[in-house]
Amino acid sequence: MYHIDFQKPRRVHFIGIGGISMSGLAEILITEGFRVSGSDSVRSHLTDHLISLGAEIHIGQRAANIAEDIEVVVYTAAIRPDNEEYQAAIQRGLPVLSRAELLGQMMKNYRAAIAVSGTHGKTSTTAMISEILMTAGKEPTISIGGIMPSIGGNIRVGKSECFVTEACEYTNSFLHFFPTTAVILNVREDHMDFFRDLQEIRDSFRQFAELLPEGGLLVINRDIPELEELTRDLRCRVKTYSLSAPDADFRAVNVVLDEDACGSFDVVKRGVTMGRIRLKVPGTHNVANALAAIAVADSMGIGLDEMQVGFEHYTGVERRFEKKGVVGGVEVFDDYAHHPDEIRATLTMANQVKKKKLWCVFQPHTYTRTRAFLKEFIEALAMADEVVLAKIYAARESDNLGVSSEDIARGLREKGKKAVYLESFGEIEDFLLQHCVHGDLLITMGAGDVVKVGEALLGK
Repeated sequence: MYHIDFQKPRRVHFIGIGGISMSGLAEILITEGFRVSGSDSVRSHLTDHLISLGAEIHIGQRAANIAEDIEVVVYTAAIRPDNEEYQAAIQRGLPVLSRAELLGQMMKNYRAAIAVSGTHGKTSTTAMISEILMTAGKEPTISIGGIMPSIGGNIRVGKSECFVTEACEYTNSFLHFFPTTAVILNVREDHMDFFRDLQEIRDSFRQFAELLPEGGLLVINRDIPELEELTRDLRCRVKTYSLSAPDADFRAVNVVLDEDACGSFDVVKRGVTMGRIRLKVPGTHNVANALAAIAVADSMGIGLDEMQVGFEHYTGVERRFEKKGVVGGVEVFDDYAHHPDEIRATLTMANQVKKKKLWCVFQPHTYTRTRAFLKEFIEALAMADEVVLAKIYAARESDNLGVSSEDIARGLREKGKKAVYLESFGEIEDFLLQHCVHGDLLITMGAGDVVKVGEALLGK
């Protein structure tokens, strides 16, 4: 496999450069002196930003984009083998790397490489760790799957040998990584268009843990069922955290949620109280995420006082219970939640801060996930007072599974909940304008483009 060497910058071409992860990796290479070009189907603020940094961007993917001086090509998982540019690169005998392979190669250039994995919570926890490292003067390079206000985007090029990134299990992409510290937040069923069952997912996370070198560190949630199957006989060190398990290395006790559902808690390390932490983001699940971040920071010699400064700077990332504004006395939030566990966590927060009625506009993400978790989606969404279902966001899939958002709406109505399925965003916006009243809380939810609904309402 081709290996990226920061000491020998090359000309690199990205097929699908406009994605949030791909654009971030491209920016890192540009900063390190690489010549970067790329293509995408549409122009965006991300492609415009790369152009401002000196990248050559093509809108539309064509064989002609593979210029003679290109030395290596990087592609996203969405690129099919018959893609014109991909085929041109293969025919020319150029080395090609997937996004995950490039990210893994990058990690090998850093002495301390931190990779945060889990079915959900990766972006928030990666951001928490990043804020702590920045305030502690560790100068990390950061690659994150969301927009961090403190760095003005999803990428930060640091000045040290410390690298922080998310590690996604989909298509086993994180098995291409080279972490020295890894975090496993949770292991649940998801991405069932790729994985056969939960056991196969667990096997993938076990293989991820096995990537850690002797002397490396695994920080893992003690509450994961049958934890020993994931940690037995690893060559690295293992530290656990938990909100409840008394034998965890790091625990949160005396947890208190304020009127905005933001948590404060005492940190207990192996029976000794280290001090108290206060968060500026809501939800008990963020207390758990913070514990994972604390365990990582502690291993790097960062004291709890410095960690608290980092947590004070962490006010969330875009699309994670993000308050978008107020229209007609209705508070409008947006959240990326697209898994039943994430929906439950987000709606729990929303119920704690709502004044009157809680409205949820949910856009399911992919047909396979909707079919696999139909019952679980119904149960989770029932936590809202009123649910509006948008059309399934297909992403990489085709509509051939016989499942629809109406199935979720019907299931909610059978449980006695108020739920409606509307085909277009325009219909949803009109419906909400007619029915939401002053004091209600409205949250748009999903990994697709449902955020446009709330933004449209705020503009009306």
